[in-house]
Amino acid sequence: MNPTSLQPQAPASLSSGRKILNAAASVAVCSAIAGLVSTAKELVVARWFGRSDALDAFLIAYLLPSFLVNLVAGSFNSAVIPTFIQVREREGDEAAQRLFSGVMVISLGMLVGVSILVGLLAPYFLPLLGSGFSPAKLMLTRRLLYALLPFIVLSGLAVNWIGFLNAGEHFGLPALSAIMTPLSAMTFILLLGRQWGIFALAAGTVAGVALQGALLAWMLRKRDVQLALRWYGLNPDLRQVIGQYAPMIAGVLLMGSTELVDQTMAAMLAPGSVAALNYARKVVTVFIVVGATPLGTAALPYFSQMVARHDWDGCRRILKSYVRSIALVTIPLTLAMVFLSHPLIRILFQRGAFTAADTKVVGRVLAFLALQIPFYLAAQLGVRFISALKKNSVLTVISAVNMVLNVVFNLILMRYWGVAGIALSTSFVYMVACGLIYASIARWFKTQPAMEGASE
Repeated sequence: MNPTSLQPQAPASLSSGRKILNAAASVAVCSAIAGLVSTAKELVVARWFGRSDALDAFLIAYLLPSFLVNLVAGSFNSAVIPTFIQVREREGDEAAQRLFSGVMVISLGMLVGVSILVGLLAPYFLPLLGSGFSPAKLMLTRRLLYALLPFIVLSGLAVNWIGFLNAGEHFGLPALSAIMTPLSAMTFILLLGRQWGIFALAAGTVAGVALQGALLAWMLRKRDVQLALRWYGLNPDLRQVIGQYAPMIAGVLLMGSTELVDQTMAAMLAPGSVAALNYARKVVTVFIVVGATPLGTAALPYFSQMVARHDWDGCRRILKSYVRSIALVTIPLTLAMVFLSHPLIRILFQRGAFTAADTKVVGRVLAFLALQIPFYLAAQLGVRFISALKKNSVLTVISAVNMVLNVVFNLILMRYWGVAGIALSTSFVYMVACGLIYASIARWFKTQPAMEGASE
């Protein structure tokens, strides 16, 4: 890498708080564009497939690959980026390139291994994920899963590359690259939906993430990052990454399993319940993509820089300021979504195969699921700070508590409200997680000596 490849691009004179705000705004704009295209894709999916068995099968087939990408690649990024920034600032670009190469060798090996394992074990775990499915529906789910296996490797690489670009303070275009998957999925459905049915959605998803990966690889090459795989040995920097990765992957495994558990338990309910939960989740995800994703993406590199300088006073002020802003913006938005959930679903989805009865079910799910938004955004900011501190074992404990609570709440609430009860359980889980995260951060600050480093 040359000195301008993945070095920070923002002026040094800017405060860390301003840098985070600028980066988050850039990611938010690009993510909003990608989110609008993703919403358009959901409208096409709703028109073609409604809450059909075919869509239920696709969602369960897609569930494990998407979870594994977040588990293997997403948690790897959270473990890598603080160390990568530390190495780049203390040892220079050549050492950072060696770390990048070692990380990519390990990541690619894990992604390929996980893909093979999923394919081999599919006949055994799919009946558990789709426990309420008929034999024919389970067979369709398995065929769709096999079609989606390349997604694990391709999407995992894309997530890693976005993380390294973010570490160099390149945020906008990497976020915009997410537009490729929904665009490709829509194109495949519209052109091949009649002939291929639900497999058009699977093929479009894989093709889209391949295009995204190609675009991200081009961005890295433009910054003179060498993508050729080279192994430089298990040096101390790579050992540090692996040491942080173990607790991080445990935390993501437990906390990230919320959606996995929810979808699996929804499959026990009436046909179409998985699809109902998915449609509501997509609406909530639009706001998360525009809010939590930009904030979390921007915060990790800058928190890592501040932690490296021991600027605890700056960290404390940024956390307080941003949590306050999150509450002021998201609480009114959440209340509006709760009260307008049915009209919103009717406007977005009610056409073609998506009926008025579907609107009633999905609207109720959305009202309960939207309650998570303030807690989710605040929790994501806290998680990034804890990752920057390399205290990922704390996240493992919190995640274990919340995984247990999620299952218990699901079992209780789905008895009264069906799939909407699962949505309410999810909101409760994120509320508890947010409280535990900030309680841990407050406890950590109390253990620190007088604030060090330059204030902003």
